Amino acid sequence: MLTLNRSETTSALDYSKLNTSIQETFTAIDRFEWQAVDEILQMREQQLYLQAGYKNFEEYCQRELYAWGGYRRINQLLGAKKVIDAVGELGGHIKNERQARPLLRLVKEPEKLKQAIAIALKENPDPSVSDFAAAANIVVPQLPRKKQSIQEPMVPKIEEPVVPQFAKVTVSQESHPRYGDEGTIEADAPNRWQQIVTFADGERLLINNADLDAPSVPLPRERSYPAEYTEAIAAIEERHKQELERLSQELRIGLQTEANARAEEQAKEQVESLQKLFKQQKEENIQLQQRLSEMEGLRKLEIENQQLQQRIQDLENAVEQRPSQQWGNTMTQQAIKVLNKQVKQALEKTIDLRSLAVEPPKENAQECLRLMGMALKNLASAMNNTQALEAAAIILGSEPTPQAIAYRAEQLEMLPQAISDIRRVLSKPGCTWQDYWAVAQEYEVIKQDYWAELTTQETELIAALQNASSQPDTIGLGSIVAHADPYRTLYVERGEVVQDLGEEVVVAWDCWKEQSKKTDRYFRDELRFWQPE
Repeated sequence: MLTLNRSETTSALDYSKLNTSIQETFTAIDRFEWQAVDEILQMREQQLYLQAGYKNFEEYCQRELYAWGGYRRINQLLGAKKVIDAVGELGGHIKNERQARPLLRLVKEPEKLKQAIAIALKENPDPSVSDFAAAANIVVPQLPRKKQSIQEPMVPKIEEPVVPQFAKVTVSQESHPRYGDEGTIEADAPNRWQQIVTFADGERLLINNADLDAPSVPLPRERSYPAEYTEAIAAIEERHKQELERLSQELRIGLQTEANARAEEQAKEQVESLQKLFKQQKEENIQLQQRLSEMEGLRKLEIENQQLQQRIQDLENAVEQRPSQQWGNTMTQQAIKVLNKQVKQALEKTIDLRSLAVEPPKENAQECLRLMGMALKNLASAMNNTQALEAAAIILGSEPTPQAIAYRAEQLEMLPQAISDIRRVLSKPGCTWQDYWAVAQEYEVIKQDYWAELTTQETELIAALQNASSQPDTIGLGSIVAHADPYRTLYVERGEVVQDLGEEVVVAWDCWKEQSKKTDRYFRDELRFWQPE
C-alpha cells in the first residue's frame, strides 16, 4: 500500500500507483473482514462471551465492537457469510459484504440464489453491488416499499443556534496542525459540534467547535437538553457516582485483604527462618560442647603424663639417695634404676608418637597411622602444640595445617571401604575395565593409598583390563558409550547399550535416570566408547 506525504504535491503522484494502492487497501480490508467473521462465529457458537460476564451475544457486540458498527454491522457480516456458504463455489465471486447484501433475501432458496449470481457473472465477469442487486431483482422481483407517513417526534427539538455561512474563524487549539490559521465556513455544518472550514490554501477540514475561535460566530460548545432530559441525566450520573463509590470501597477492601495476607506470609517466613537459625545454633553448640569435652580429656591425659614423669624422677632420686640396706633382699639399687629407665622409655614412646612415622606398625599400618595422626592432630589443637601438628602431618603425609590434616584423615577413612569394593569387583567372573573403573573413579583421590595395599596379582589384573579396553571393538550389547558429536551434551555423559536392534542400538543414559525418558535409539556411527575424563 502506498503511503502519502502531505508535503508531496499532487503533480508528483502517479495515477497507476495510487489507484493500485487504493485497490489493495480495500482488498485487505475485505479480507480481514472475512477473517473476523470466522472468529465472530466461534465467539457466538461457543458462547465465549459468557466468560467476560456478558448475558448474550448482542450485548457483547454492543459493548466490545461498537467502534466497528456494533450488533448491526456484525449481523450484516454474518448474513454475508450465510450467502457465501449457501452458493458454495460461486461464493468466490463475492468480494465483500456489500456485494452479498442484495442477495441475502434469497438465501433460503439456494437455487434462485445461484441463478442470480450466474446472471450477474454473465453480465459482468467482475460484478459490482449493483450487478448483484439487478440480478437478484430479475430472479425474484422486489415490490416497491410503501411510503410511511413521518410523524413528528413527541420529544421537542433541541433548539441550538445555526452557524451562519461565510463566517471567518481561527483555529485556537495548539495541538491542531492548523493552529493559528484563519479560514472560512462556507458550508452547512454536518452536525452541531463540528464545522467544515476552508483555508486560504484551498484545504478543507472538519474541525470541532471547541478548536475554533470565532467571537462573532455563535458556535455551540455544549448541548442543551429539555428539563425532563436534564433530570434523567442527573439521575444517571448519581447512580454512576454511587456505583463508582461502591467499586472503590470493594477495591480498598480487596487491597487491604491482600496486604494482610502478604504480611502474614512474610511473618511466617521470618518465623521459619528464625527456627532454622535456632536449630543450627543449637547443633553448633552441641558440637562445641563435644570439642570442649575432648579437649578437657586430652588436658587431663597430659596432666597425668606429667605427673607420671615427675613420679619416675622422684623414684630415681630416692633410689640414688637411700642406701642399699634399706631395700632389704627384694632387689638391688642397680636393678631398680634399670627398671625405672625401661618404664620411662615405655612412657616416652606413648607420649612422643613422631617416632612411629619412621617405623610404622606392620599389621594394618595405614589404619594405625590414621588413628595416631588424628590423635596427634587433636592433641595439637587442644594444647596448641606445633611439634605434635608436624608429627601428625608426617604420619598422614600432608601439609602441617589443621585443614590439610583433617582432609587427609577423611581420605584415609575411605581406604578400607575402597580396598573392599575394588577386590569385590575384581573377584567377579568376566570382570571388565568398565566394571573396575565404575568403582575406582569414586576413590580416585586415594588411588596411591589403595594401590599400595593391593597385591601384585591384583595390580597386574587391573593393568590387563585397561589394556583390553583400549583395543577398538564394535559397539554392542553392554558397551559403555557416549555420543560421538562433541557439540552434543551427551558427548561427556555415560551410557550403556541395553538393546541391539541391528543397525541401531538402544542406550540408557546415566544422566536420565531421574527423568521420565531414560533411553533413546542411535546408529552405531553416532556413538563412541566412553572414556573417563
